[in-house]
Amino acid sequence: MQARLKLARRRNTLNQQPTDGQQVPAGAGGMDKMVDRIERDVARFRDIVKGKIRQNLRKFITSAELIGRQGKTVVSIPVPQVELPHFTYRVRDAGGVGQGEGEEGDILWLEGEEGEGQQGAGFLPGLHPVEVEIALDELVAILGEELELPRLEPRSTGQVVSTKPRYKSIRRVGPESLRHFKRTYREALKRQILSGTYTPDDPQIVPIREDRRYRSFELVPEPDSKAVIFFMMDVSGSMGDEQKEIVRITAFWIDQWVQRHYQGVERHYIVHDAAAREVPEELFYRLRESGGTKISSAYKLCAKLIEEHYPPTEWNIYAFHFSDGDNWEEDDADAFTVLGEKLLPQVNLFGYGQVYSHWGTGRFLYDLADEFEDEFDNLRLADIRSKDYILDAIRDLLGKRPDNDKGARHRPPRRRRS
Repeated sequence: MQARLKLARRRNTLNQQPTDGQQVPAGAGGMDKMVDRIERDVARFRDIVKGKIRQNLRKFITSAELIGRQGKTVVSIPVPQVELPHFTYRVRDAGGVGQGEGEEGDILWLEGEEGEGQQGAGFLPGLHPVEVEIALDELVAILGEELELPRLEPRSTGQVVSTKPRYKSIRRVGPESLRHFKRTYREALKRQILSGTYTPDDPQIVPIREDRRYRSFELVPEPDSKAVIFFMMDVSGSMGDEQKEIVRITAFWIDQWVQRHYQGVERHYIVHDAAAREVPEELFYRLRESGGTKISSAYKLCAKLIEEHYPPTEWNIYAFHFSDGDNWEEDDADAFTVLGEKLLPQVNLFGYGQVYSHWGTGRFLYDLADEFEDEFDNLRLADIRSKDYILDAIRDLLGKRPDNDKGARHRPPRRRRS
């Protein structure tokens, strides 16, 4: 639909391009009005679709099927059929108000309708959802608006500056494809008014070669903000397929939100049980081990990659770790040392999402909060009990931390460490 509108407007513009000595009517043509009406209708339809998405945002965001079929820039989502306003005519010879005897409060059925009771199979078609394509960036924008997510502000100060072309100036010469119609029209109008050839009662604007104006680009220096995301996940035996799907969905939307704020985003995927290693994205969500859990191994590998490849003065660094919270007790002190000395001081944001598991103790989240939440503002924590909590987890990991966040969570007694 959008492509057809652009083509129609382009054809209309080409038809109205002034040539030397050609008269251009002052009023807009019928084609322009038709295109404007179509654009208004399309805009209304898009608003309706966005309203349906907002109503069912939790359903769409937590859908693994949606992530699986997403394209590079466009996703196709099912929305309920949009009913257009229409008149409904009364069926002739039907019962209703004024037909026969009745008492106040009785239910009046139309003739031929069934009352309460069992019915057989029907024969009328049901309502089916309509697949609507929407830009992935638009869906991410809706997510950000509904969750009131703040913009991610670049923290790096030593950004590389690159030059990019921007059409910001007007010239008297240039290719016809870059002719600026409005500026050409304005120059012709000014010339005719100054020369006394302009007639208000019969406004005919005749551009000549000297009136032509063309768009021209300039190379504008822009800061080249770079970002890197580290996704870390516990793949020990207590993290099952259900937990990995929750991580996959949550990480996908986090990735999209970070991409929205930076030109180029690099990603690293780290898995760990008792040892950590970097893996490709496709293996990140499928791998499952049966060993123990040492969270410090993932934090050490992440810190090593940052130290070797991503200076914080040149990169905006985001790190997210997902686990069921069942860490080897003697490893907590080591994990907290790496986190407090090498990660939290270096990254823009560190998020820890604890995915509920029947086999996990769930203690790491609360110990982490007690250790660092008062000291570091760039620490975000999320307790993900099920897929229904994914939307809340995205808000907790990417949003602003409430002032009373620390006291809002209920913590079991903290275990003692020697």
